Amino acid sequence: MTETSPGPAWPRPYWMPGEGKAVLVFYVFGKFDADLAIPAARYQSPGLPAGIELQRFQNAVLRRWEGYPLQGALGEILQAESPDVVAQARIAPEVLVIRGELDDSTSLDYLHDTLGVLAGLLDVGGTAILDPQILSLFSADQWRQRYLVPGGAPPRNHVLILCNADDAPDRSWVRTRGLRKFGRPDLSVRNVPADALGHAGAMCERLMEFQAMGGRFAEGQLLAVDGLATDMEAHHGGSADDPQFNNTHVAFHWPV
Repeated sequence: MTETSPGPAWPRPYWMPGEGKAVLVFYVFGKFDADLAIPAARYQSPGLPAGIELQRFQNAVLRRWEGYPLQGALGEILQAESPDVVAQARIAPEVLVIRGELDDSTSLDYLHDTLGVLAGLLDVGGTAILDPQILSLFSADQWRQRYLVPGGAPPRNHVLILCNADDAPDRSWVRTRGLRKFGRPDLSVRNVPADALGHAGAMCERLMEFQAMGGRFAEGQLLAVDGLATDMEAHHGGSADDPQFNNTHVAFHWPV
């Protein structure tokens, strides 16, 4: 997406049909006119796609909701990462919630159009945008820098890569969050040795882009990885209720 040139369609060259749905959820904090006019056309967006809705709340009212995103476990993560932006979001009078599900599609135009609406909302009073699927809260300037880039922000900007200690000593667990935006399972790579963390992270980035562009992994599919003598095998698991992913996932095990 750019501000000055026509936005091209965002095709998915590796698309294969599947049963999953793309899920979008964003919170826009700010102060907006009573008659909300969103200049989405400025960003080559016709508006929100069918299936994605906008709801308007007073921040003080939404704060009473048990799932209010600036409190609880997510709130603690956001406070640690972006305390200044959290403080700004907390005092915003209003919150616009954009969310919905869409059938799997041969293009990412639904995401392009939704991003255009978000960009437009920043122009008419939005001060911060929360993307709970990647556990991230952005100021208006941070969001523009990340997503308003020539040709559109790459899939890496829409997905979070995490690394934690694994069950085995001196091994790590590399995983993603956010591929649900593309109607695809997230990635889980277990048993990664310390000297292979960069390799595993780069592999996740390539596989993430493959899925975002419509690719899929079959159950039991073998994955050849440069530098590894043994192929890794894909196994599907999890559910949308899994707190580690908020999504299903494809699991791989780094060979010993």
